[in-house]
Amino acid sequence: MKPYQLYIERAGATKNVARYYAISMEPTLFGEACLIRRWGRIGAGGQRLVHHFEYEEEAVGLFLQLLRQKRLRGYRPKSTA
Repeated sequence: MKPYQLYIERAGATKNVARYYAISMEPTLFGEACLIRRWGRIGAGGQRLVHHFEYEEEAVGLFLQLLRQKRLRGYRPKSTA
């Protein structure tokens, strides 16, 4: 299993929005897939949720579903400007 990582942000000065969302997918010690979600206000600790899957395909499916949802809400990769 290859580890996957994604970090996206949504920011807007007019609505005072500065949020981040991070997703990573890693193998556990027992060979299962683990999807870790972190989110919150940029600069703050935020929250964390861990999902365990027996099969990597299930984890990839949730990874892609969450990515689609976040892109629809305006999250984009962090700008380097």
